[in-house]
Amino acid sequence: MSVSIAYLAVLLIWSTTPLTIVWSSESINPSLAVLLRMVIALILGAIVIKLRNIDLPWHKHALKLYSFSALGIFGGMLFSYLAAQYLSSGIISLVFGLSPVISAVLAKKILSEPDISANKKLSMLISLIGLAIVCSNNLNFTEDGIYGVIFILLAVFFFSLSGVLVKSISLAIHPLATTVGSLSVATPMFLLNWLLLDGSLSFELWHAKSIWATLYLGIFGSLIGFYAYFTVLQKMSASTVTLITLITPVIALSLGAAFNGELITNSLIVGAFMVIFALALYHFEDSFKIFNKTKNVDNPH
Repeated sequence: MSVSIAYLAVLLIWSTTPLTIVWSSESINPSLAVLLRMVIALILGAIVIKLRNIDLPWHKHALKLYSFSALGIFGGMLFSYLAAQYLSSGIISLVFGLSPVISAVLAKKILSEPDISANKKLSMLISLIGLAIVCSNNLNFTEDGIYGVIFILLAVFFFSLSGVLVKSISLAIHPLATTVGSLSVATPMFLLNWLLLDGSLSFELWHAKSIWATLYLGIFGSLIGFYAYFTVLQKMSASTVTLITLITPVIALSLGAAFNGELITNSLIVGAFMVIFALALYHFEDSFKIFNKTKNVDNPH
């Protein structure tokens, strides 16, 4: 897969994933829907690995990489599916756009990375205010809306934590091997979760839309999506990759409104704009330099 195709694939898949998660959970229990998604991706991935003779290492460092990746897959996916019962697909995508910001905070604590600049701190504040506007005016906290917010924040936390932990491992392996290895570790966790939370197979309740959405998520959302993401991550700069988080919320909000009847209110537009602007400020702080007062003494002009 070429880098340009992989980048486009990640953009399109990440934009459509929130909506298809909502659809897949309409008639299939969330714990089973996400398990089926992982099983589909793992089986197909294992077949491709075998046919293409791709090396799938299982040594200590590889297992550590798979485990860290599986943490993000399990925590991120499980809580995303739970959140989908309470939140619209657009809001799910919008909150997930904050993952680079949360990753920076975790990286500073875990990897002892440099202090967060004033510009980035400002962007974090703006993003939190924007998210607060979205939640306060588009969710009904007197009912179950608060559960959706808690679940999606947990999903973003585990996804971000996983990415930070993966950075601590230096191991060059095929992107598809990373995908299948991570799914191999994560899938048993989803199986145990389903057995504990539900354990039933109510086929008669499944709707065609949920079945097709689950198949889409297994093939594209998991297998091809993870493979494309790992490919992009290896070949492109971090700033280019993170542009995806600026674009996907806009597309996801539009798709939710067009195909799922999700209401886009004025407060949602304002809050979403603040979050996306904050992400732009965060990723491209050198272009803003709000707090950068350093002068170039070598060039008085």
